Amino acid sequence: EVQLVESGGGLVHAGESLRLSCAASGFSFAGSAMSWVRSTPEKGRQWLIGITSDGSIYYSESSKGRFTISRDNAKNTVDLQMNNLKPEDTANYYCMIGPGPIAMVRFTSWGQGTHVTVSS
Repeated sequence: EVQLVESGGGLVHAGESLRLSCAASGFSFAGSAMSWVRSTPEKGRQWLIGITSDGSIYYSESSKGRFTISRDNAKNTVDLQMNNLKPEDTANYYCMIGPGPIAMVRFTSWGQGTHVTVSS
């Protein structure tokens, strides 16, 4: 059974940084692309950034320049480093299996997510 457990969210001020982590189990993590997605009631689900099994990274316009993704195949974790956070980054953040937005539409095994609030 696929399990994804996100952690690291919290309340930060605009301009600060935050690092989120996702612990994965129940599938071949090392052979899987992974992504981070965020969700708000206003905008719905938004794909942010993905990393392939060989370490190639794909960015959305929202993540380019401020966010980066990394993975540790020994620990089955994928992290999201967010810098220069803005109030509009306030959202629930989720990791998922797959490299991009098309995979996001099809993905169903969502974890509980981790909430990030950025105050101005």
